[in-house]
Amino acid sequence: MHSVVFYVSLFIFYLLTLCASPDITKNPVTKSEQLLRIDDHDFTMRPGFGGPAIPVGVDVQVESLDTISEVDMDFTMTLYLRHYWKDERLSFPSTTNQSMTFDSRLVKKIWVPDMFFVHSKRSFIHDTTTDNVMLRVYPDGKVLYSVRVTVTAMCNMDLSHFPLDTQTCSLEIESYAYTDDDLMLYWKKGNDSLKTDDRISLSQFLIQEFHTTTKLAFYSSTGWYNRLYINFTLRRHIFFFLLQTYFPATLMVMLSWVSFWIDRRAVPARVPLGITTVLTMSTIITGVNASMPRVSYIKAVDIYLWVSFVFVFLSVIEYAAVNYLSTLQERKERKLREKLPCTCGISHSGQIMMSSSYSEMDAMTTGHYGMPEMNGDKRERILVQLALDKEQGAHGQGGNTRSYNSSMWIDTHAIDKYSRVIFPGAYTLFNIIYWSIYS
Repeated sequence: MHSVVFYVSLFIFYLLTLCASPDITKNPVTKSEQLLRIDDHDFTMRPGFGGPAIPVGVDVQVESLDTISEVDMDFTMTLYLRHYWKDERLSFPSTTNQSMTFDSRLVKKIWVPDMFFVHSKRSFIHDTTTDNVMLRVYPDGKVLYSVRVTVTAMCNMDLSHFPLDTQTCSLEIESYAYTDDDLMLYWKKGNDSLKTDDRISLSQFLIQEFHTTTKLAFYSSTGWYNRLYINFTLRRHIFFFLLQTYFPATLMVMLSWVSFWIDRRAVPARVPLGITTVLTMSTIITGVNASMPRVSYIKAVDIYLWVSFVFVFLSVIEYAAVNYLSTLQERKERKLREKLPCTCGISHSGQIMMSSSYSEMDAMTTGHYGMPEMNGDKRERILVQLALDKEQGAHGQGGNTRSYNSSMWIDTHAIDKYSRVIFPGAYTLFNIIYWSIYS
């Protein structure tokens, strides 16, 4: 009987012991929270509330500089942002002085600095495969808080020298709620607080330097805040734009000069050549501006393209001037032909004299470039010359005959001859001035 009572009492004690023991598998962070005394403190308040400002050191490692957009005037950067501060409420006893590392689950239960990126458009903390957040607590209460974040921030670019420009962009970090009276934000190791990956490269830019600065920002309604700056300078690669913009524009200008060597009577050759070069320049200008923001000032590439367009356009106008002066000359010759007498009685010696006189006159002109005219046309022009000589002699102005003839036989091809020198010379001078200013 006594043995039965003993076994019953032992079974009841075992059940009571089993019910009183906690299931640690259902609360895996209980030991850590008890060690850090999370429930014993109010972590909605900053460390040392009511005392001096808590210093928070920051360092950054730039993982990648992804895109630079001139159209949106922004840049995208992926970085590791690390914060350092001391919170004595998180100190714990340790004989080995080893730190404890936690993930994002504990971050939500303690106080962390409320950093944000000034002038940011989009930002997010990476969460593959878990939230990229790390919290490391040391026995003396020092805390390291690290996050991997991608941010797209504004960059005010001056494109007046585009594409021969150098841009400086900044990523600005600031506390959202705490002024400099509550939180002192600083670079932990000065300019050495910023580390970059040596493999960072951009297709259009050369990264010249990264450096850090610290300033105070003032808001009229809330006060002064510490602000940290990550500054980086970018120099644009010019080779792409040389191939896609400058070389084609220069070739179109040079192609328009070909018309100066084409006979003025070859209208089907000169007119389409001029129109083609003008339309091609318009296409180049449109293509460049399509990928650029609509700024209200002139860019360096605009100056080059529009000056090139003017040169191409002037080559078309030059041919219009040549054609117009040629038409005027032909009208004057036609009127003189109508006044010519019959040439049946012209002696052989007179024809020889006329031929020599015309040859002498033709040598002084540059309009034919060694291309002989038809016999009928040349005969009519000789008779026009003789008629002019006779008319001048009848009025007693023989001394001015040669000057009159020179003024009458205006060589309209001289415009082409001068254009062959003036156009290339002026364009070369423009290129020297342009590249000396913007290079």
